[in-house]
Amino acid sequence: MQNLIKEKLSLTPNKPGCYQMKNKDGVIIYVGKAKKLKNRLSSYFRGTHTGKTAKLVSEIADFEYIVVSSETESLVLEINLIKKYDPKYNILLRDDKSYPYIELTNEKIPRLLVVRNINKKKNKNNLYGPYPNVTAARNTVNLLNRIYPLRKCKNMGNKPCLYYHINQCLGYCNHNVDNAKIDSMKEEIIHFLKGDHSFITKKITEEMMKESNNLNYEKAKELKELLDYINITLVKQKVEISDMVDRDLFGYYVSRGYMSIQVFFIRGGKILERHSKIFPLIDSESEELTRYIASFYEKNFILPKEILVPDIVDSDILEKYFNISVKSPVKGVKYKLIEMANKNAEIELNNQYELIQKDEERTVIANEELRDILKLDTLNRIELFDNSNLFGTFNVSGMVVFKNGKPSKNDYRKFKITNDKNDDYGTMREAIYRRYFRVLKDGLERPDLIIVDGGIGQINIAREVIDSLNLNIMVVGLKKDNKHTTDALLAFNPIQEIKIDKTSNLFYYLERMQDEVHNFTISYHKNIRSKGMIESVLDNVEGIGSKRKKELLKKYKTINKMKEASKKELEEILPTKVADNLHTFLSNYDGN
Repeated sequence: MQNLIKEKLSLTPNKPGCYQMKNKDGVIIYVGKAKKLKNRLSSYFRGTHTGKTAKLVSEIADFEYIVVSSETESLVLEINLIKKYDPKYNILLRDDKSYPYIELTNEKIPRLLVVRNINKKKNKNNLYGPYPNVTAARNTVNLLNRIYPLRKCKNMGNKPCLYYHINQCLGYCNHNVDNAKIDSMKEEIIHFLKGDHSFITKKITEEMMKESNNLNYEKAKELKELLDYINITLVKQKVEISDMVDRDLFGYYVSRGYMSIQVFFIRGGKILERHSKIFPLIDSESEELTRYIASFYEKNFILPKEILVPDIVDSDILEKYFNISVKSPVKGVKYKLIEMANKNAEIELNNQYELIQKDEERTVIANEELRDILKLDTLNRIELFDNSNLFGTFNVSGMVVFKNGKPSKNDYRKFKITNDKNDDYGTMREAIYRRYFRVLKDGLERPDLIIVDGGIGQINIAREVIDSLNLNIMVVGLKKDNKHTTDALLAFNPIQEIKIDKTSNLFYYLERMQDEVHNFTISYHKNIRSKGMIESVLDNVEGIGSKRKKELLKKYKTINKMKEASKKELEEILPTKVADNLHTFLSNYDGN
């Protein structure tokens, strides 16, 4: 294998491009880019490496590369390949937090919404933020809705609602409102969301003085509290930049094999929020930081007007990639901001390092210990199964996935079992067959290990199905003691019982996986059972067919929520007579 790599390296050109590292199974485990491919690829196979880089190099069995004509092209290709293959060692944005934005809808009569999964193409010009959390965004929306009588309802009815009667809506449903008034409100709201609070504070101050002069002291006090909220809560740390340009700035710090990154969001001349990320350093500092910044806006972040980056980043490449201004300041106020971000990145890494190491011990290192015990060559992906039913009814199975020691929630799957019998073996057989028939049919990623939450019977059923599909995947089970806690692994053929030290990281790892699959399956079972009960209740009400049943289930989810609905709310889905029948039936219904 080393001879093959040496031979390929000798033929590799020193041109810009992307490379893909593969393991012995031909799976892409890392994607990178380089200005000079030969130099970069050679660096992996000479000298000594530490940390994650050493682990990556130990798994490389082959590599491929694609030559491109420019560094910008290589960056675009790198990002696309990472999205396509989701390599094991490209972990940058996998667990990154997303932040809420406030949307001023582009409707004739606009609304203010808090959104997290943003549609950049459709709503880019109507989104403001990001906000530190949903509560902060909702508080801002509630504040603006108190001051400006915008539309509150999603679908306008035929007559004014409560908001109209408390002066928080102009009754757009049956009153003609001057467009100029709406445009004026929108303009002031946009100023506020961009960081200029002067319009609103002036308006509230004038109204407060007016109410005070009219001896309406309670109302004046309420307005004073509102003003204090704006001045204390919403006015964030000011920065020494006089313009109102929206900009993000990136800082970094590297130590002990990890890179710490800090992102500051500056909106309206103020630091609105910051974002932190710490991850193992595999590539050069410059490549890692450039890749992170390029990937950062692929998720739920809106590009600002300007990005400030440290001087190790090639700002020209990013400027071409984003098509916005990207600067690497070397002096002045902007340089001081980058230094501030760098310092915060250093503080964050120093504060978090011990926690990161403990997390590594309980995930990656525990995963390696499990691999050694089971004598597996690789253990990157584990799929776990659990079953649940109620006296043979509402049979379900759940599957959770752990990748490299951590849950991969996007890969979780639910199985509604077709056979309603109290047959745990039959449930396991159907779930395993459906899952791995689909894996074969659609060419999905195969696990290195399957864990069933059960004893020898469940293991044998799962193995029987896996063998029938000609798949070579190890199946093991988790045995519980009389206190219903994980006690041992059941593995190999013939099956052996492998005791697990209950003080070890491996024990906590297995227990965490077992809890995860159990809670996921139970949650799904409760949901299915609740829907099944609602459906049986709705079958007793005349005029509710499958279509109306579906709409009611979608809106109310549970019987209790449906019971709380008024006749008027039910009439949004049902004809008046049917809504009346359902409301009467539910008021007399005592079941759960």
